[in-house]
Amino acid sequence: MANNVIQANKEMIEKMKHHYGNVLTDKLPPGAVFVAKPSGCTITAYKSGKVLFQGSNGEGEASQWGTSEPPKVKSPSKGTMTLPENFADWSVIGSDEVGTGDFFGPITVVSAYVKKEHIPLMKELGVKDSKNLSDPQIINIARDLIAAIPYSLLILHNPKYNAMQEKGMTQGKMKALLHNQAILNLLDKMAPELPEGILIDQFVEKNTYYKHISAQKKIQRDRVYFSTKGESIHLAVAAASIIARYAFLKEMDKLSAKAGVEIPKGAGKHVDIAAAKIIKRRGIEELKSMTKWHFANSEKAMKLARK
Repeated sequence: MANNVIQANKEMIEKMKHHYGNVLTDKLPPGAVFVAKPSGCTITAYKSGKVLFQGSNGEGEASQWGTSEPPKVKSPSKGTMTLPENFADWSVIGSDEVGTGDFFGPITVVSAYVKKEHIPLMKELGVKDSKNLSDPQIINIARDLIAAIPYSLLILHNPKYNAMQEKGMTQGKMKALLHNQAILNLLDKMAPELPEGILIDQFVEKNTYYKHISAQKKIQRDRVYFSTKGESIHLAVAAASIIARYAFLKEMDKLSAKAGVEIPKGAGKHVDIAAAKIIKRRGIEELKSMTKWHFANSEKAMKLARK
């Protein structure tokens, strides 16, 4: 069995635990923070900061999170990178993604620009970490945000996602490509104005991010910062997260209408049941077009559909 080990700090391990929330297991070895079992891989994160990836897809999963110890941090709240003082008061482009852990629906990536003079408006609109907001709140705030600030939205639909994944591209690389492109699109839209900083909600170590996008014709490096829990560091990331979530919800509504059943979020057992219904009504190819097919849910749904 292939083993891959990376070193991560506490915040990165918490981000990984949230990312793999739907495939966590209850049995933990001594010293472990969590054990997760995504398709083709067992992931064990230890209190020491070591994260072990085992199985046929271990290398692919590990590559999403980096291959070396992140740089030392100024304080736990700063994530994996020391940010300039008063960064929260800067005019910043924030970039975040939604949908990476959901079997159904696309990945949506948004870069959003919040000028320092718009920070009070963001607070007034209720902008905060989207994980702490209900779907109706997301929809209401996002509609106001879309009218108030410049942003760039990219949607990676599942047929293209599956084709890229089948060619060996990791989800981490897909996300890096999408973030880089969304930031470039927004900078073009804003030109000649430039932000004081660009903050990407960190999903992978900085060097790995740039390795993922090294073949691109244009790469944004200037003024770029990375941090976990980016929504709590600058409201631009929180705004990007809300717009990305809103776009994801709209896409899920379209899928529900197409499938004729309510399409659930996440990757739990309720998702397997809905997917099995779609196989019975519309066939496997139809389900594949709506989902991230390499997830373990596809096998579980096919087994349920055969019963």
